[in-house]
Amino acid sequence: MTQDVPGGPAARNDDHAQEPEHDAQPRPEARLEKAVRAAEQALIEFEIALETFRVEVENFSRLHHQKLGPMYARLDELDAQIAEVRAARSGDPEDLRKAQEARAMVQPMPGVDELFHDWMDSDGMSPEATAMLNDQPVRAPKRVRPSEEARKLYRELARKAHPDLAQDDKERARREEFITRVNAAYALGDEPQLRELAEEWAAGPVPATQQLSESEELYARLEWLARRKELLTAVARELEESAIGSMLRLAPEDPDGLLNEIAEQLLAQVAEREAELSALVQ
Repeated sequence: MTQDVPGGPAARNDDHAQEPEHDAQPRPEARLEKAVRAAEQALIEFEIALETFRVEVENFSRLHHQKLGPMYARLDELDAQIAEVRAARSGDPEDLRKAQEARAMVQPMPGVDELFHDWMDSDGMSPEATAMLNDQPVRAPKRVRPSEEARKLYRELARKAHPDLAQDDKERARREEFITRVNAAYALGDEPQLRELAEEWAAGPVPATQQLSESEELYARLEWLARRKELLTAVARELEESAIGSMLRLAPEDPDGLLNEIAEQLLAQVAEREAELSALVQ
């Protein structure tokens, strides 16, 4: 009678018997699900970047119109006065037509006056414009640009609460309402409000874990994501090619410096027009 020893034939047979079987092959849908999740995350990142750029464009547009709008209006007024003086002197029908067109450029559009209530003085100039045209210090327009911390908070909230991650219509509606408030706070650069929203989301119901979907549903999801990406790409292109978007891209790190540079150019044009008008009326 033989006795089994460590490492003997019996032990080797037992070890062989206890070897784990090869892992089962993954479900065919698993690879597709992974692709869908990657596409969803890529779309979320794209939307975050697009929303960030949209906010920057809107803020720059507001600052542009607040700071430079009155100066453009002053140039239009000077152009109209110059054309009117020339028309009065020559009496030429073509000069009269040009004078009328120049004056029409200055006339306020219906429904616009109330937008500038308490903004323009009796001469049609804002305090900022009057100061700039007289080489006086200008009160800086309100700057609303999200800080780096606000951008970080926004990205985190968008990744966690994006409606595309919802599993049912009720959850999607909750996320859409929440993201609407997140977008509003981000547009204002309201960092404290974004922190409160982050706390609210953390304290809210835990989102359901995403389950494997059937291959047909996953393919449909990929198709929807592709259509959504095309739509967002068109929106991004429109923003980038807009007048304000193109200007912002010239100096993304120093938009205020760009505004100051344009203001100096406009001041020089105003001075030229005023000198021209003065020479005509002498």
